[in-house]
Amino acid sequence: MFSFSYRFIVNIPALEQMNQILHILFIFLPFLWALGTLPPPDAFFLWAMEQVLEFGLGGSPMSTHLRLLIMFIISAGTAVTSYFIPSTVGVVLFMTGLGFLLSLNLSEMVFVFKHSMTGHRIGTKSNALLSGSEKQFTWKECLFYFIILVLALLEASLLHHFAGFSQISRNSPQAIVGYILMILLVILWILREIQSVYIFGIIRNPFYPKDVQIVTAFLEKQTSLMKIGVVRRILLTLVSPFALIAFLSLDSSLQGLHSMSISIGFTRAFRMVWQNTESALLETVTVSVVHLLIFGTDSWWARSLDTGIRLLLVGIMRDRLIQFVSKLRFAVTVLLTSWMEKKRRKSTTTLCILNIIFSPFVLLFIVFSTLLSSPLFPLFTLPIFLVGFPRPIQSWPGVVGTAACVCTDTVYYYQMVPSLAAALQSAMAAGSLGLLLPGSHFLGRFQDRLIWIIILERGYTYCCINIKGLELQETSCHTAEARRVDEVFESAFQQEEYARGYSLNEHFGNILTPYTVLPVKLYSDARSVLSGIIDSHENLKEFKDDFVKVLVWLLVQYCSKKPSKENVHKTENKERASLIIPPAMNTSSQPQSPEGTDSLNSETFDDWSDNIFDDEETIKKGKEKDQLKVFPGTNLPIPGLVESQRFGGYSAGTVPENSLYEAVTLGYPVIDKGKQEGLSYIPLMEFGCSHSYLLSLPEEWGSNCLPNSKIKAMSSLFPEDWYRFVLHQLECFHSEEKSSNILEEIANDKVLQDFYVHTVMTCYFCLFGIDNVTPSPGHILRVYNSVLPWSIALDWLTEKTELFQLALKAFRYTVKLMIDKASLGPIEDFTELINYLHEYETDWYIGLVSDEKWKEAVLQDKPYLFSLGYDLNMGVYTGRVLTLQELLVHIGKLNAEAVRGQWANLSWELLYATNDDEERYSIQAQPLLLRNLTVQAADPPLGYPIYSSKPLHIHLY
Repeated sequence: MFSFSYRFIVNIPALEQMNQILHILFIFLPFLWALGTLPPPDAFFLWAMEQVLEFGLGGSPMSTHLRLLIMFIISAGTAVTSYFIPSTVGVVLFMTGLGFLLSLNLSEMVFVFKHSMTGHRIGTKSNALLSGSEKQFTWKECLFYFIILVLALLEASLLHHFAGFSQISRNSPQAIVGYILMILLVILWILREIQSVYIFGIIRNPFYPKDVQIVTAFLEKQTSLMKIGVVRRILLTLVSPFALIAFLSLDSSLQGLHSMSISIGFTRAFRMVWQNTESALLETVTVSVVHLLIFGTDSWWARSLDTGIRLLLVGIMRDRLIQFVSKLRFAVTVLLTSWMEKKRRKSTTTLCILNIIFSPFVLLFIVFSTLLSSPLFPLFTLPIFLVGFPRPIQSWPGVVGTAACVCTDTVYYYQMVPSLAAALQSAMAAGSLGLLLPGSHFLGRFQDRLIWIIILERGYTYCCINIKGLELQETSCHTAEARRVDEVFESAFQQEEYARGYSLNEHFGNILTPYTVLPVKLYSDARSVLSGIIDSHENLKEFKDDFVKVLVWLLVQYCSKKPSKENVHKTENKERASLIIPPAMNTSSQPQSPEGTDSLNSETFDDWSDNIFDDEETIKKGKEKDQLKVFPGTNLPIPGLVESQRFGGYSAGTVPENSLYEAVTLGYPVIDKGKQEGLSYIPLMEFGCSHSYLLSLPEEWGSNCLPNSKIKAMSSLFPEDWYRFVLHQLECFHSEEKSSNILEEIANDKVLQDFYVHTVMTCYFCLFGIDNVTPSPGHILRVYNSVLPWSIALDWLTEKTELFQLALKAFRYTVKLMIDKASLGPIEDFTELINYLHEYETDWYIGLVSDEKWKEAVLQDKPYLFSLGYDLNMGVYTGRVLTLQELLVHIGKLNAEAVRGQWANLSWELLYATNDDEERYSIQAQPLLLRNLTVQAADPPLGYPIYSSKPLHIHLY
């Protein structure tokens, strides 16, 4: 039995040949794996599905693996189903309708439809789930697609049924449509090339604006180009698809039903009409021209192939030709780079000579890589070329946008992506970014930001992209390549008006070709040196007085806006007087504090080092033994607490929290325990105005950590005229009485003023001390960074979170005010100062870059942000200002094969060669190849972009 089976197998020539081939192939499998040519199973199957879907079924590579699998199954089912339809009209209608529907972004339309239906039940909460691109689907878009589908079905069925079929000739209806398609192709090509700065990437476009540094000037000059873009959009979206359907519907090959070649070929052709109209137009024109040239000859092309298969073959050749040219340019660039780099010239000279001698073998590698549609990668980015394993367009496993090395700079990319996506929508629709094919890579540049854009998917009136943001830190490799990117863009976009319109691209050898600029709303980053401002004795001398004014303004604003418990109680009975103990009104003789007056001097700050670079936290000497703290509602005999007195029938320990007669002992020194029984009755003082409670400070902000004598000594610094002016500016009173009279009464209330004086002066002491000493620049920087000097009131202030934040905000506002006064001139009156502070409150965020609120301000599109810092290298104080405005971002197209080749080398080096050296050669700077930036843009863990967006769907209409 075994011998019979053996004789049966060996007698089949095909199996014998396959057996021999596999024996040879199995020997080389380990070598293919070591060289990185043997694909992993998941990459191979995804690549195979993409190739069949794109070239066999007319689809597009998809943004996710799940979408790819679903689209592959549906598209294959469409081709199989068309084979069993008996009617030719039915086949045409089926292919036209399914081709149109499958080319739409159906998943996003279903997603938006689903949330729009559930939105009626859950309110507006569902709207927050939709991104900006997803919200663009409305009933108008659905109606537009429905009308296009109906017109396409009518056109295809009518032409196929009534026009009749005849062999193509120079006067046949199909040939006439072919002439129209040729004209459309030429017009669309011209209109597309006019939109970008270079024609063919070599000759500068004379119609493109020469100098594009100012947004308004550029938009004015680009108006005519945008009108041309509208014409191109209409021709590409509405005219070309119907012309292509007419060409296909009139083809005589559709008469031969029940042929798998016709089903596959025409399913792809009718799908390509919508999926990628520009490529379908080029393929159809090529087939039409070739057929007219060989008309009347008995050639294999005309005799054995139908139109659908011809279009399929032309599509494969078009794609492989583009890949071959790109790979050849990449190989030449690697050779030039190896020769031009002086550090590596000696070691690579031999390799360059060998590449020239064995150039036919190098071309063979390029051709083999092109046929497999796999990356050609230079080993360690040296001129040693190998063929990488076939992989899908995404290049990396996993879901797009789920991995990024998030850091503090990531927020700037988060902020700019919505505006960038809107700008990309206009540019892509107008044709400013050239031919949009899945797998294309673009690089954007603005100041220190580098934006990497990848096209993942392309369909009818939409494009799916992924946006990555590269790091902003200035490493040597990063800076060298970023400088080259700036040079490439500057030579293209910053030319004088008298420059020749037909100048050539000086950086044609780069893998980066400039295309256009996009107006994007983002933050510009300006850094300035504050020497002569922050270290000026005059500015520092005024700093303390300005701080007190700013803090008074912030406290009044805070109290006028906050809802307090006192407000609720006062609305019940407005006639009742507010009774409270004023902190600085006790005039009776009292024993002095154990520390004494002389203890509150500059010596309390000895442990707070003047070294601004000290990383340690401020050291506290210890809590004061006699520091008085108030614990309401407590019956324990705490020293200094008045608990033996009774107010309104309640003991001090049992007074209700909502009682207006609650005793708050503020500013009193510690009383010995033995003398507590002899404490005299403390009279309650009432506000001078019944409306003062509206601006009353919280009770817990009352301080008893400073003696009254110190408060009185420091109260002379309190600006009463400014305090009264701030109160008169309030607009929070709505009463039958005149608001001006109410504000005047509140301003004359000395009790309320004393509370403000006490709180402000205590904060003043915490931040500056009691001595009248001009603060140093190091002191300003430390306090700005929330590092306060130690004092006996530090614990009290830090425990009051809201007051501490207000004091810190006032200090930072004062720093910004000092810089503005030095830059713009002195402040003339209180009204101008109020305007400055209102602007800081509404339009600015003044703080630290590391704060969470800084990130929140960026995401909320705060117009301005300011931060104070110190440059260790230069030894100077610096200011950083972020300004939100519409600015121009330079966009260029990268050689896609160069990117895929360098990514394949990175994958091989780290996964196959296991080279984990941090200073490996393949990530060193190379301006021609942009090697370091390309490695950064790879997905983690091999690369390290700091931002990666989810797939963004851009509408191209």
